Amino acid sequence: MLALSWLIRNETPEDLAAIEALQADAFGPGRFAKTAFRLREGVDHDPRLSFVGMSGDVFAGSVWLTPITIGGAPSQLLGPLAVAPAFKNKGLGRLLVNQSLKTALAFGERSVLLVGDAPYYGPLGFEPVPPGSITLPGPVDPARVLVANLVPGSPMPVGQARGGRG
Repeated sequence: MLALSWLIRNETPEDLAAIEALQADAFGPGRFAKTAFRLREGVDHDPRLSFVGMSGDVFAGSVWLTPITIGGAPSQLLGPLAVAPAFKNKGLGRLLVNQSLKTALAFGERSVLLVGDAPYYGPLGFEPVPPGSITLPGPVDPARVLVANLVPGSPMPVGQARGGRG
């Protein structure tokens, strides 16, 4: 079996329809009720920090980072991360996350928050948030609240998470 090669690039406005269709397929209509979506509601994701993965000329996946604030500290929210079914479990999701984190650091971001599975995201630099140290605008399993501190040795952000900056 030949290994797939990926092209990871910033999303463009022309990608939006494919990204939204992939997110709808991956997460269904219930995605709008999730706590992470509530953080993103009314806040545009940051296209400088959002990427698509291509296999040749085929759209294969995407990741978004959206500006948020935790306490008084600026941060980013990772998600949705979505990979088309034909390309799952082939490393694309990890590449998309790694690219978004590396680019976020280059743009001066200090942390990235997400609600997700620790076994998947832990090896990518995310660690569990101590219960109660970051509060979200809706119910969430505390074991799924994870943060990546992009600057080694920097403190984990604490406080209420809300969408946007300022």
